[in-house]
Amino acid sequence: MQAKEQGEHWLVGLCMTELCKAAGFADSNHLVQRDLVFLCDRIESQTGVIISLSTIKRLLNGQFSRLPQIATLDAIAITSGYQNWQQFKSSKNLEVNQNVKANKEKSAPRAPKHARVFNIRMFLWAIPILLITMCLGAMIITRKSAFAVSKVRFSARKVTGNDVPNTVVFSYNVDSVAADSFFIQQSWDKNRRVRVFKHNYTLTDIYYEPGYHTAKLIANDKIIKTVEVSIPTDRWVFYAKEGLTKGLPQYIAADGVKARSLKLTKDDLLKSRIDIQKENAYVNAYFPSQITSSSDNFVLKFRIKVDELKNEPCPFLMTEVFCQRQLMYFTSTLKGCTSELRSQFGENNLNGKTNDLSALGSDVRTWQNVEFSVKNKNATISINGSKVFSASYQQSCGLITGIGFISNGLCEVDSLHMKTIEGKEIY
Repeated sequence: MQAKEQGEHWLVGLCMTELCKAAGFADSNHLVQRDLVFLCDRIESQTGVIISLSTIKRLLNGQFSRLPQIATLDAIAITSGYQNWQQFKSSKNLEVNQNVKANKEKSAPRAPKHARVFNIRMFLWAIPILLITMCLGAMIITRKSAFAVSKVRFSARKVTGNDVPNTVVFSYNVDSVAADSFFIQQSWDKNRRVRVFKHNYTLTDIYYEPGYHTAKLIANDKIIKTVEVSIPTDRWVFYAKEGLTKGLPQYIAADGVKARSLKLTKDDLLKSRIDIQKENAYVNAYFPSQITSSSDNFVLKFRIKVDELKNEPCPFLMTEVFCQRQLMYFTSTLKGCTSELRSQFGENNLNGKTNDLSALGSDVRTWQNVEFSVKNKNATISINGSKVFSASYQQSCGLITGIGFISNGLCEVDSLHMKTIEGKEIY
């Protein structure tokens, strides 16, 4: 390996050490799996670049024969607090040069004054030329990259109508892009990522859950194209999952809409062969084909309670307004369990461990009258006629794509109405 490459490898290790310190990890040599996942999520949230667990491990351990792609290097540098990889590299090289210069000055005789002045003038004269050369090089690289990405094609087509599961046919063309690997990811879920290849142009995949999804075409660790995939239902659907973010849905074959209310029974679950002794999340969801109303201005009113299936210490319910972008939901549970709550309004993600969400606590086992409203990106929650919580966000979540109620028991819902702030009926 050449000396320059060895220096670059050393800089990658140094940058990863600084990245870990910036993320709160003092020792980068003893990270566990959840720490690595946290680093991947931190990099993606700050840069939009997706770095896999295997890649983050190789970077930390120096297990790579050639330098990573510049997008990856820029991402770790930005997450470490620098503008890009070039700035990080320049700053470290400057530190090294300053140390070398200081050591030389201690041992070497000083040059005559007129020679020092000449060297300074030559240095100052060379700076503009160096900067112009660097800018031109960066412009050429950026234009080539933009041209290659502009030729990329990515689209999606559903095989069936408003059914789940639903096979989607992805058409893509990445022949113009220089990268080591390519992937198509169904949605936000990184586990739903499939590798694709140049000179192949079709991938089919199954969507098991309804909703409005954003599929991603990824080159190495960078998203280069997205396409929106809508899997509507035009009716209420019911299913169980092992967890909100894992496992495949188990569909509940029952008419849960009774007398203008949503209600499932234990018998409905047993008939659908749902094991009620498991730690399941039970989902009631509605996704219309037509989406026209903004998620930044609405009023949702309903009455709800949780029918327990077993002796849960912390029964909870989650109310979600599904959106094109970002998440919009809040959770409620018994007052003594509110440390476990999570809520999100746009980019404003609130964890009950680090935020006081106790005002969202209520006896969810009895009927609760709830109003969830958003006006100009300001969300307000009222329970039983009293305003209990508010939060704001900056980035629009797009249009409303559906409504959902989730619990570790069975949600019973009635008196459900949804309107725009101006009073136009949504549901």
